[in-house]
Amino acid sequence: MNPSGDDLNLECLEVLEWIDEFVIELGLCPFASLARTTGGVRAIATAAVDIPSLLSDLTFELELLVRDLDIETTLLIHPGVLTDFEDYNDFLDLADGLLQNLNLDGELQIASFHPSYCFADSKPNDPENLSNRSPYPLLHLLREDSVTRAIKSHPDIEGIPKNNVALLRQLRLEGKL
Repeated sequence: MNPSGDDLNLECLEVLEWIDEFVIELGLCPFASLARTTGGVRAIATAAVDIPSLLSDLTFELELLVRDLDIETTLLIHPGVLTDFEDYNDFLDLADGLLQNLNLDGELQIASFHPSYCFADSKPNDPENLSNRSPYPLLHLLREDSVTRAIKSHPDIEGIPKNNVALLRQLRLEGKL
């Protein structure tokens, strides 16, 4: 698949490969393939090494996503900051607050992915966490209207997480993860 033409450094390439070979190939997100094949994914790695710099870059990317309708979704990869999952998880409140401060709540949303991702009620080694474990910490910026269309078009939206957990647990049992 062709990348979106952004400055694709190693981190971007690794994340796009993870999307293609893990997320899309396993069918974890039934909506990812269309955005990848149409070139609507902007993958960008920030050089931020602290939270203020990351918030600045996040602000830029949120505002760009609103302005540039050719971008369907943005992956803001931040390998130099929030490498600890608990710190990353705490940062998500700041990110959501930024959406509100920019009056973008309801227009955009942020999904979270991290190499050490762990759902609230999961053990760290539970395979279900793999659905949100990316090669690097990243913030996935999505258009609300795209999410709404995707939800309406899918016959079993509630079944996606349950099916993902079952698949990932089975693959772990088979030694494929």
